[in-house]
Amino acid sequence: MLIAQITDLHLGFGSGGDFEDNARRLRLAVKTLNEIVPRPDLVLATGDLTDHGDLPSYRRLKKILDKLAMPVLFCMGNHDNRDVFRQVYPNAPFSGGFNQYAVDNLPLRILVLDTLEVGRHGGGFDETRAAWLEGRLAESDRPTLLVMHHPPIETGIEWMTIGPQEAWVGRLEPIVARHRHIVAILAGHVHRPIISAFGGTTVRVCPSTQPQVVLDLDPMDLDRPDDRPMIVAGPPGIGLHWWNGKALVSHYTDTDEQSRAKILARYTAKMQGFMKHLAHERAEGSGGH
Repeated sequence: MLIAQITDLHLGFGSGGDFEDNARRLRLAVKTLNEIVPRPDLVLATGDLTDHGDLPSYRRLKKILDKLAMPVLFCMGNHDNRDVFRQVYPNAPFSGGFNQYAVDNLPLRILVLDTLEVGRHGGGFDETRAAWLEGRLAESDRPTLLVMHHPPIETGIEWMTIGPQEAWVGRLEPIVARHRHIVAILAGHVHRPIISAFGGTTVRVCPSTQPQVVLDLDPMDLDRPDDRPMIVAGPPGIGLHWWNGKALVSHYTDTDEQSRAKILARYTAKMQGFMKHLAHERAEGSGGH
């Protein structure tokens, strides 16, 4: 099973409607996902679907994502608005007023969590949502993937970190730790690829389709603006998560057509001998002949 991920689309951040830069970047991501071989089985859109939670942006979101050749699973980010989202996606699954739901008809079970906390950039996960998660995890011991917007980890990028001292993180971690069949947590929010341990599993953060956060591990003095770079206009990012039946393998790439044009090697007759050598080596290493 191949799962694609896009995150932090932020439609409506700039002016121009269908022609704003973030809409252009999202269309490029959609084009890339439709052309990937093998084609992903589904796409996870992990929050901050719009920048202001407004109706025109959600309508634009649907118009663009309807061009995907595979289904999309959504979750809410801190820039989203549940009620407005439901005007455009009236059949979106909700539980107790939250965009939380289980997907049970796939080789890997998926639980989508809602960490939107109105008025907070850093999200939240109250007792109601926690009880829902505990109940769903207790229903089945099938390998399960958790999907959410906010990564509940220290990132080293101080201004984007959601620390373990947050009450909602302290509520979530013991639930995750109690259920060893969670294979990974997929998140967004930070606008760059990050991987860290959490509750006995891994949190894997996808780069955004919007510009990326600069990798800067130097602490920030809030009393002294120092002109450091914070956002960089890199190409739109996507994640590809391959479930092989035993483990989830995650790759992160971008949609930069120019870099893909600079191919330095291809599988030609010249490379065939080396490819056969590698295959023979793997077979010998696994006891085959």
